[in-house]
Amino acid sequence: MDDLDQRAAMSLGPLAKGETARFFAASRLEGIDCLSATFRTHVYPPHMHETYVVGTIENGWEKVSALGMKGCAGPGDLVFVMPQDVHDGAPADGGYSYRMTYPGEAFLRDLAEAVSRRPAPAAPFFRSPVVHDPEGARLFSAAHEAIEAGADGLAGEELMLRAYARAFVLHAGGGLAPVGEEAGPVQRVRDLIESRYAEDLSLAELAAVAGFSRDHLIRVFRRSVGITPHAYVVDVRVRRAQDRLRAGRAPAEVAADVGFADQAHLTRAFKARIGVAPAAYRRAVAA
Repeated sequence: MDDLDQRAAMSLGPLAKGETARFFAASRLEGIDCLSATFRTHVYPPHMHETYVVGTIENGWEKVSALGMKGCAGPGDLVFVMPQDVHDGAPADGGYSYRMTYPGEAFLRDLAEAVSRRPAPAAPFFRSPVVHDPEGARLFSAAHEAIEAGADGLAGEELMLRAYARAFVLHAGGGLAPVGEEAGPVQRVRDLIESRYAEDLSLAELAAVAGFSRDHLIRVFRRSVGITPHAYVVDVRVRRAQDRLRAGRAPAEVAADVGFADQAHLTRAFKARIGVAPAAYRRAVAA
């Protein structure tokens, strides 16, 4: 059998009506390939990848054969395929929609070392190709959607690292190193965010300021502050938006000024934290 990667396997026939497939790259995560797709009739022939396959089914059911096992994956399931493992896929009961990523062995080995804080003799081994993990599936979907949307680079970067780290610990038997509060490094990150909140900051840059890996920063920051670095960036932006709205500035102008993608992005974050929309807040408090 000739080896086929995912793109080649998909190119063997045209997509049917109602089917969609989109590849895109997670640029902040070493350009990892990502796929969002809906298939009603498309059948993958047996094929393999040089990378892992990690993803989730959002709607419907997919028949999967991998690691010598056959079964179905559906909503709330995570799917794992090891590098060089021959696998296939086919719709069940009318089709499915799914989100997949293709991280390399070196990437996941580095992540394993960051999460466990000890050398990894090999890349992680996921024991089962299909695992029912609704919380992990929700986290993965949120990460994948954020990367695909592209409006908030830090959100996608942070969420996907959290999703991979969680999967490594729970489904590949990985160790999780304890963390302390480490106030000095965390304060340096907070100071940087407070001064540059309107910029498109990367988790890699924040981690470098702390002297940590990205995964370790997420966990240390959350333990010390109570929220993740991305959530802290959003909080600072909302607080600075309040300042500008109190001065009578228009919400659309404020959104751009404090670093949100657009007014709708500001409104979602503002209402979630303050309880009212920016325009209503401005009417109530503007001088």
